[in-house]
Amino acid sequence: MSIDLNNKEFDIEPIAEKAITDQQLRSELLGNLRSKNETVRYNSHKVLFLISEEKPEILYSSWDTLAELLDSDNTYHKLCAVQLLANLTRADKGKKFEKLFNKYYSLLDDKSFITAAYVAQASGTIANAKPALQTKITNRLLDIDKTHHEQERKDLAKASVIEAFGQYYQHVKSKKRILEFIERQLNCQSPKTRKRAKEFLKQLNTK
Repeated sequence: MSIDLNNKEFDIEPIAEKAITDQQLRSELLGNLRSKNETVRYNSHKVLFLISEEKPEILYSSWDTLAELLDSDNTYHKLCAVQLLANLTRADKGKKFEKLFNKYYSLLDDKSFITAAYVAQASGTIANAKPALQTKITNRLLDIDKTHHEQERKDLAKASVIEAFGQYYQHVKSKKRILEFIERQLNCQSPKTRKRAKEFLKQLNTK
């Protein structure tokens, strides 16, 4: 199979299928996450993300390599790691995420607002994979207003927070604080967050 990662229109699925059984290709894709070629980097991430969704155990041995990207000065590197590590928590029998928890969630206060939004969005996946961490995750998400970001951006990030809560709300023991947070967002200055809050509450009332 000829793989041209410079092709913006390439088909992800057959490459992901090949990479599942081809360790050398996986290593190449992982290395490409640091590539200066944006198309190669983006395509490599898409392939790895698909693998991490469908067979996270295949990439679990690369956990430490991905975790190193959280320390990068490059925001894109961090975004890749945030998304991939979240999916890999489903295969994390070694409890590596527990050791990484504080570093991962410190990125809610990252210099880039985008990183914070990605961490919030990925939290639903992590909370479902790691039920014992749900309270700690909830506390971090509820503290979004304590980050340094401008209020307008905090309010926008709350849409991702609500999305995450929606993925594991039914499984948490204490729902009151989450519900109160979401109800407050009905008056949020972000239209997207207000909409997300209304949808969450509507769906809750129909169950």
